[in-house]
Amino acid sequence: MNTGKIKIVIIILLVLVTASGLYGYSVYKDIFKENVKHRAVIYIPEGCNLSELKDTLASNDVLEDLNSFLQTASLKKFKKVHSGRYILKPGMTNNEIVNIFRSGKQTPVKLTFNNIRTINDFAGKISSKLELDSATLISLLTDENYIKQFGFDKQNIIGMFIPDTYEIYWNITPEKFVERMKKEYDKFWNNERKQKAKKLNLTQKEVTVLASIVQAEQSAHPEERPAIAGLYINRLKRGMLLQSDPTLIFASGDFSKKRVLNKDKETDSPYNTYMYAGLPPGPINMPDKSSIDAVLNYKHHNYIFMCAKEDFSGYHNFSANARQHEIYARRYRQALNKRKIWK
Repeated sequence: MNTGKIKIVIIILLVLVTASGLYGYSVYKDIFKENVKHRAVIYIPEGCNLSELKDTLASNDVLEDLNSFLQTASLKKFKKVHSGRYILKPGMTNNEIVNIFRSGKQTPVKLTFNNIRTINDFAGKISSKLELDSATLISLLTDENYIKQFGFDKQNIIGMFIPDTYEIYWNITPEKFVERMKKEYDKFWNNERKQKAKKLNLTQKEVTVLASIVQAEQSAHPEERPAIAGLYINRLKRGMLLQSDPTLIFASGDFSKKRVLNKDKETDSPYNTYMYAGLPPGPINMPDKSSIDAVLNYKHHNYIFMCAKEDFSGYHNFSANARQHEIYARRYRQALNKRKIWK
C-alpha cells in the first residue's frame, strides 16, 4: 500500500473514531441529561406500558425533552413499568427517571383519616387517596368469612382502623391495606393499654365502642372526654342504661339531627341505649386515639348524668342526681326552643 492510500485509510479511521466518539458523547449526554421541568406527582396504574407512560408524561408536560427520555429508555431496554405514585423533581436525569419507573421506587402517600362514621364513608375516603376500588374494600369489610380472621365481625370491624396519618403505597391492594391496618391496630394496643382495659373489665373492642360514644358526645373539646368516659363507666358499673343520644342518632341513620326527641327513644335498635342495657354491638364512629385513651384513663367522679350547656359552648353540665340533671336539661331545652331548633 502506497503512502497516499495509507493516509486515506488513516483519515477514514479518524473520521469513524471521531463520529463514534461524538455519537457516544451524544448518547451519554442524553442519558445523564437533567430533564424535569417542574416537580410533578405521576400516578401509574397497574398494567401501564411504556407507550402509556409516555402519554402520561406528555400530558403532565413534565419533561424538557420527551424524545431523549424515550431514547434512554430504549438504550436501557426499559419495557416493564411498575405501577405506583412517583415524584419527579427538577435536576433528575433521564437515567434516574427510567430507573425509578423500572424499579418501582415510588413515594408513599400520606394517608390521613378521621371523623368516619361508617364503612361506606371509610371506603370512599380511602379510595380517593389510593388506587384501590371502594366497592372492593366495602365487599371485603362486610364479608364475615374474611374479617373473622382478624377477630372482628361486620358490626365492629370499623373499630380495627385507628385514625391517624400513615404512609401507604398508592397501589396497595385492598387485602394488603386491611392487613397493614390490623398491624397498626395491634401496635396501638400495647401491653399497657391491654392491662388498663382488663382493669376496666372491658375487652379492646368494648373500649373502642365506648370510646366512639365518648367521641360522639364530645367532638369539640377533647379535654372533657375523660370525664364523659368516667360517667359512662359509672353507669356500666351500676347496671344503668347508658342513655346516649348519639347512639339514637346512629340508629336512625340521620346524622343531620341536632335534637333528639322522645319518639327517637322508641326506635327498636341494638344501638338504642335508652332501650337496651350495656354497650351497643359496635362503634358508632371510628374513635381516634385520644378517645380510646380517654376511656382507658377515665376521670374518677360520681357523676351519672350530663347535659349540653345552654350557652352552646360545646361543654357539658355534669350531675350526680336526677334532680340537678333536670335543672340543667330544662335550661338546655329552653335554649333549643329559643333558637327554634326542633329536630
